[in-house]
Amino acid sequence: MLNRVILIGRLTRDPELRYTPAGVAVTQFTIAVDRPFSNNQGNREADFIPVVTWRQLAETCANYLRKGRLTAVEGRIQVRTYDNNEGKRVYVTEVIADNVRFLESANSANREEGSSGPSYSGGGGGGSSAGGGNRGGFGGGRDNQDPFQDDGRPIDISDDDLPF
Repeated sequence: MLNRVILIGRLTRDPELRYTPAGVAVTQFTIAVDRPFSNNQGNREADFIPVVTWRQLAETCANYLRKGRLTAVEGRIQVRTYDNNEGKRVYVTEVIADNVRFLESANSANREEGSSGPSYSGGGGGGSSAGGGNRGGFGGGRDNQDPFQDDGRPIDISDDDLPF
């Protein structure tokens, strides 16, 4: 059996970071994903998909994602239920993300041309305090450095150093 989803869309609002009573970070945000077709009036519609991240990935998303940023999310679909205050059963469908890729740099809000940003991975479960996360997209030997220490300023890299 397989439960995998990959989405690319824009955040509809800034992520909301909270902590469970056990101290585990959890972030919720919604991304708008365009549909690949137009409706009868010729307008493109979008689906608004709730996303949940846990642990280190949750803190990273809360720190670096903002409303309107183009983001790729990889994870699994989860359906959960609860009874609301009126006693009615409510069904919630959401994506539990274990990999989030920032597709725009922090200063691309000005619509400057930029390449895709880093990718962050983390455990995708709920409630467990085991964690940590892997950071991808950075060269070896820089694991202990903050990749955002330059605060969005251009990095001086020779074309010979690029892998493409």
